[in-house]
Amino acid sequence: MISYLYVGSQNPVKVNAALETLSDTLDEAFEVEGISVPSGVSDQPMTEEETREGAINRVKALLSLHGGGENEAWYVAIEGGVDVFEDGPATFAYVVIYHEGHWSVGRSANLPLPVSVYQALQRGEELGDVMDALFDTHNIKQKGGAIGLLTRHHATRQSVYQVALTLAMAKFHFPDLYTD
Repeated sequence: MISYLYVGSQNPVKVNAALETLSDTLDEAFEVEGISVPSGVSDQPMTEEETREGAINRVKALLSLHGGGENEAWYVAIEGGVDVFEDGPATFAYVVIYHEGHWSVGRSANLPLPVSVYQALQRGEELGDVMDALFDTHNIKQKGGAIGLLTRHHATRQSVYQVALTLAMAKFHFPDLYTD
């Protein structure tokens, strides 16, 4: 049986992270569709709250396109953002999974950002563009991302998204443990 997976982005990194994670953790085959939907937040979210809101909004937009999720499909959104923490600026992502009336919201680890990169973001630039200029790359946000560049490719955007999604799947693996 093939299940359906809708991802709130056409970015291949996000689509592949969702597909690989759900295929692996559920041991199922999926037909996946990446759909460009609005996040309702700025293109470069600058706080944890805004980033979380963007991921949730993307799943809600997917659900509105598919009759409110009244089917057996899975809905996933990933929103990358930045914020300043006690130890300095960092980038991270929020992930949201919806399936059959149940939600799970998770978050990735922080990747510390150089202050100069964060200052460029404060001026309105997007992280992918800043990293492309800094490392002489092209469209890095649809490849390894800032994570790949700053970790010398020991981690990538996709690998970090997959870990966050894998953790968020716990609620679906053991739903009885997560009931209110």
